[in-house]
Amino acid sequence: MKFLTYRLNEKFGVGILHGTEQFFDLGQDPSLPTDMIALIAGGDQTLSRVRKVVTQAGADSLQALSSIEIVAPIPRPSKNVFCVGRNYRGHIIEGARARGIEVNFPAVPEFFTKPVTSIVGPEAGIRRYQSLTSQLDYEVELAVVIGRKTRDVSVEQALSSVWGYTIINEISARDLQRAHGQWFKGKGLDTFCPMGPWIVTADEFGNPEGHRLSLTVNGGVRQASTTTDLLFSVAEIISHLSAGLTLEPGDIIATGTPSGVALGMSPQAWLEIDDVVAAEIDGIGVLRNRVIP
Repeated sequence: MKFLTYRLNEKFGVGILHGTEQFFDLGQDPSLPTDMIALIAGGDQTLSRVRKVVTQAGADSLQALSSIEIVAPIPRPSKNVFCVGRNYRGHIIEGARARGIEVNFPAVPEFFTKPVTSIVGPEAGIRRYQSLTSQLDYEVELAVVIGRKTRDVSVEQALSSVWGYTIINEISARDLQRAHGQWFKGKGLDTFCPMGPWIVTADEFGNPEGHRLSLTVNGGVRQASTTTDLLFSVAEIISHLSAGLTLEPGDIIATGTPSGVALGMSPQAWLEIDDVVAAEIDGIGVLRNRVIP
């Protein structure tokens, strides 16, 4: 199932995508959660109840997607979005080449976070911040949504903690990263975490290895790879992150980006105002955003 969060008349709700143009609004049944984090926290029991309600509902219960505004599936998570830096082999190589340094593959996942205030949904604007950066970059990433309280989980058991998957475009101001000597500021500005367009449940998405992911700017392909190129697998990421650190339902982990970012291009083609960026992952969909002043 694909779960989305929508806004209508300044109110938020949760729905299930049906086909490409319709959705089922969970708010039609008072027994179902109308908040994504509550839905996730309900676990398998809540998902089973949702499936039963949707199966029994008739076609007249479906509504047009065009009648709502789809927002980030978790507009305001309870904590920062966890991110993994330098986790695709090709991206590590291009980054080292762009900086004129020796290629060095991390021995463990390199974690940082993006603040919740950086999150926006599909079709929302990515701010250009002309006074702050001249090196605005994109990064398509597979994002993991945790489904249950998890700590010290083994690699073998880690995927059982996953509720679903979504897409994050991990926007970065490369010059701010360099100026501040770390990743947080250059990746944490408002609108720098487009997310969506929905969450695909883990059972529908299947094994996270081998999924194709790509990104285009104004229709031109910039990134094209598969999750097979991950240095640390999704299971390894969750196991490392949860060591001594409690993960909770609704926590989000962005797993890194493949090669093809503007930083690694020659010449470097940074994002500019009115550029349309589309991040796509097989099994999820397309996350599209426009760069705005």
